[in-house]
Amino acid sequence: MDEKFEKLFAMKTEMKAGLEDKMEARQEGMKVGQDEIKVRQEEMKVRQEEMKVRQEEMKVCQEEMKAGMEKKMEAGRERMEQVQEDMKDLMRAGKEEMRAHVASQVEGIKDHFDGCLERMEEKVQGVKGKIEEVKTEVQKKMNYLERRPNNFLSNPEFMYSRPTVKPLTIDGQTSWTVFKTQFDIVRLSSDACLNI
Repeated sequence: MDEKFEKLFAMKTEMKAGLEDKMEARQEGMKVGQDEIKVRQEEMKVRQEEMKVRQEEMKVCQEEMKAGMEKKMEAGRERMEQVQEDMKDLMRAGKEEMRAHVASQVEGIKDHFDGCLERMEEKVQGVKGKIEEVKTEVQKKMNYLERRPNNFLSNPEFMYSRPTVKPLTIDGQTSWTVFKTQFDIVRLSSDACLNI
């Protein structure tokens, strides 16, 4: 039995050594795998750090772009406000120029009107003067005629003959309107003769 036992023991030792070798190989493989995992984890960590750096760089770029855009927008807004102010100034200047032009035109028209008015007043004064002259002349002639004796020659050519008026008679055939019209005509001619 001893032999069997020794054989068994040798087999056991062999198996144990084989198992130990296998276990050692497996442990070695696991250790290599763990080392590889560690290396990969380190690589991932490095890549994550690189990504963080790139994200920070992107963030900085975005901030710079945003600041640049805001500056450009602000500059554009300021330029637009400046253009609007310039346009308002131009419009104000145009209005002032138009007002000045209209005022000068109105002043010119007023001066022309005043000149025309003065000429008209001068003409009116001239006419008034002539009227006064004629009035004075007429007054002189009337005074002369009033003072002069009335010695007209009885010239039948210059004598006024009164019209002979036939008395109107109502014959019953003439209408009242015709009679009244004839009466008014005779009355008016008689009044005219009396006033001369």
